Amino acid sequence: MAQAGFWDDPEQAQKANQKIKRLSRLIERWQEIQNLSEDAKVLLELGLEEDDESLAGEAADLLKVLTGKTSSLELEQLLSGPYDANGAIVSIHPGAGGTESQDWAEMLLRMYTRWTEANGYTVQMLDFLPGDEAGIKSVTLLVEGENAYGYLKSERGVHRLVRISPFDASGRRHTSFASVNVLPELEADDQIQIAPEELKIDTYRSGGAGGQHVNKTESAVRITHLPTGIVVQCQNERSQHSNKEAAMKILQARLFEHRQQQHQEKLDSMRQDQGEIAWGNQIRSYVFCPYTMVKDHRTGFEQGNVEAVMNGQLNPFIEAYLKAQVNS
Repeated sequence: MAQAGFWDDPEQAQKANQKIKRLSRLIERWQEIQNLSEDAKVLLELGLEEDDESLAGEAADLLKVLTGKTSSLELEQLLSGPYDANGAIVSIHPGAGGTESQDWAEMLLRMYTRWTEANGYTVQMLDFLPGDEAGIKSVTLLVEGENAYGYLKSERGVHRLVRISPFDASGRRHTSFASVNVLPELEADDQIQIAPEELKIDTYRSGGAGGQHVNKTESAVRITHLPTGIVVQCQNERSQHSNKEAAMKILQARLFEHRQQQHQEKLDSMRQDQGEIAWGNQIRSYVFCPYTMVKDHRTGFEQGNVEAVMNGQLNPFIEAYLKAQVNS
């Protein structure tokens, strides 16, 4: 009997096809950059020969487009992790401080939503718990699209806000914190096997957004992984089945993170000089008062236009982080 070939394995074939598609898109983008470069060169030469400023202007416009596409491609080449091409599961949780930090968490949610919109990603809200007076207590998003995890992994950590609080009648300056966790959306062949007896599944009525339907049925799902004690929940889908599927997706990512942390702890225990573990450390400060500045403490990159950053212009910070990772 003939041995099964590579393409006889559906999972391997699917993975290979995905890689081929990514490489094909990369080639297409490189060819587009080459064509734009040649077109700009021709326009510039014609403009100089005929002393036509309009042609030179067209060449300048093409160069701006060319610069943007080249920068995007260069940034993508910094992604080398095994899961960088995957989608991302993003969770935001406010720190201590009640309404003030819950409002800050909602501001971060808006910032990441704007970033995803500007960069062509789609967002699915898996879980949402509103704050008592304003803001949010927690939110979990699934960001779908190529390289979402590769870019958003730079946002993992604690984010610090300094501003005049809109909730303080005395107009005093407040400091608030919120944590952002980013996990890769796992493909089928990367997922951890979970036995049914390892799970405790509870259903309950949703308390979040979704209209009257979610409040009448026990559509929300909470899953506890008994061996590790990890608890995940999803209440934003309309059906219990959909919420269970989304919760399992989050659980897979959390178990993957747990396994990675255990591996890292084992490596750290083997080192005499254990470095500072980055999980949970403050990574970035957003200062609205007494001056305006966003500073990434890992790379030293700064941006004075706080409003632009809060509107989703995060790519300079992401690029600085990825370059720092490559250099280190």
